[in-house]
Amino acid sequence: MTVAIAAGVLLIDKPVGKTSFAMVRAVRDILNIKKVGHAGTLDPFASGLLVVCIGRPATKLVSALMEGEKEYLATLQLGAVSTTQDPEGTITATAAFNGVSGTAVEQAFTRFRGTIRQTPPSFSALKYKGKPLYHYARRGISIQKESREIHIRHLEWLDQRACIDILEPSLTIKVRCSKGTYIRTLAADIGEAIGCGAYLSALRRTRSGFFTVEDSVPGGDLDKTGGNKLIYKSILSVENVQNLLQ
Repeated sequence: MTVAIAAGVLLIDKPVGKTSFAMVRAVRDILNIKKVGHAGTLDPFASGLLVVCIGRPATKLVSALMEGEKEYLATLQLGAVSTTQDPEGTITATAAFNGVSGTAVEQAFTRFRGTIRQTPPSFSALKYKGKPLYHYARRGISIQKESREIHIRHLEWLDQRACIDILEPSLTIKVRCSKGTYIRTLAADIGEAIGCGAYLSALRRTRSGFFTVEDSVPGGDLDKTGGNKLIYKSILSVENVQNLLQ
């Protein structure tokens, strides 16, 4: 016996390889509800917290839910750049990578803590003349948006070591940042500041506003066999979410 669900907010741990829309579509199919959306997309190569709003009363909260601070774990591949600033683009080496000191990395990080300006990437969903920037970028047309102010409240190098050598040219960071921050652009900018180039090779969102990934359901478990019961057990009421927003 399935349980009818009218509206609510579901926290999903999106697996790598799935699009955010695939998670939304899975919820739609399981519940047979058309009005389902998410409060902040994750690229297919990324994993982690996806906030899914179910039913019209919940989808009305999307804008408010997107305002919250985000937290990510990110891996930067050093010594190379990507046309999309992530693993989905064409990867090219900038130069021979001979290693970099931990001191140089930490010094570069100081440029990105606090309130900074960031230029949105060409491959993004930001609109220009009614179409997303990636529409133009895929056709070889470069549209550059003006830089905008963002805030990096916390930037921590998790796997600190004295030197990053050619055998392990990557580093992992934790970032807490404002709405509108592009982590792949942050990765590329950090690589440029270090002097070796970098791109975002892995990303996991661990927090969005007052929601954490620890309270989410595994996206791989959302199927028609037991998905309805899983959602019913895990869904947050619209009233409770509205109270959190106050």
